[in-house]
Amino acid sequence: MQAPSVTKTKQRLGLLSLVVSVGLVAVKFYAYYLTSSQAALTDALESIINIFTSSFALYSLYLSGLPKDENHPYGHGKVEYLSVGFEGALILFAGIYTFYSATLTLLHPHAVARPDWGVALLAGTALVNLIVGFVLVSQGKKLSSIALVGDGQHLYLDAVSSLVSCLALGLVFWTDNVLYDTAAAFVLGAFITVNGFRMLRRSVSGLMDESDVEVVRQVIAELQQYRQPAWIDVHNLRVLRYGANLHIDCHVQMPYYFSLEETHTELNKIEHLIGQRFDVEVEMFVHADPCTFAACSLCHMPDCPVRQHPFSREVSWTVANAVRNERHHLSS
Repeated sequence: MQAPSVTKTKQRLGLLSLVVSVGLVAVKFYAYYLTSSQAALTDALESIINIFTSSFALYSLYLSGLPKDENHPYGHGKVEYLSVGFEGALILFAGIYTFYSATLTLLHPHAVARPDWGVALLAGTALVNLIVGFVLVSQGKKLSSIALVGDGQHLYLDAVSSLVSCLALGLVFWTDNVLYDTAAAFVLGAFITVNGFRMLRRSVSGLMDESDVEVVRQVIAELQQYRQPAWIDVHNLRVLRYGANLHIDCHVQMPYYFSLEETHTELNKIEHLIGQRFDVEVEMFVHADPCTFAACSLCHMPDCPVRQHPFSREVSWTVANAVRNERHHLSS
């Protein structure tokens, strides 16, 4: 379970995102009301999505902070992936609708009014989104919250949309050519659609328990750096992320003549080592495998009473070999 202070911090940041989204959507629709700009409308529609996604993200942050229970033995952290998926789906829908609306405008163009006011209003919203987005992304990474990071990246996306709209309105103001406005809408539609798809992809990866390769590298590096002679081999290493928390399990080959107490001591060393490596809660399960004589050439256990073969060399653990569900051999 996350510390209460961490959970409250996440929820306060989620509430900040929601309040900002509500305020900015009003400003953007006022900009559209003044200008009748297709680019401004696209920007405003995306901001409506911000309200829904920020609301869902705030609720997901509340759920992810709940303790484990008998129905959720790994906690509620995965709801953050659902939040990102919901956000990505709505962004994808907004991108598709933008293409549709821009196509209608291209076929039936209309004048853009007061583009100078549109530039001023949208530039202001872009600045606010950049600031709040930076806070959410930086704090989301610090707190290991994919929902906050996703929400912050959406605000970055919103800021880019506003800046593109500003550029389009500025060109319309200087050239009196409304095609710049329509072209900007198409560009924004493509940009929004691609980013929505990426967010969906990230959500599906988390919900399908796709392994976090970067965390796997960190775990292996830690085990390799503080390797003990009794840790003959590590394999079948798996790392799953549940919201901010990590679930790690692996198999470690140890001398078969160790007592249960000695084996338990070595396993505790590994769990403590990995637990200290990360700033989030780590749930680690290590399965001990007894060594065989085939492992003698890879083992440099001092004063081994049952050694059958001399030590040849140590196999370095890497992402390529530690995740396999098979023991290493001299040819590795």
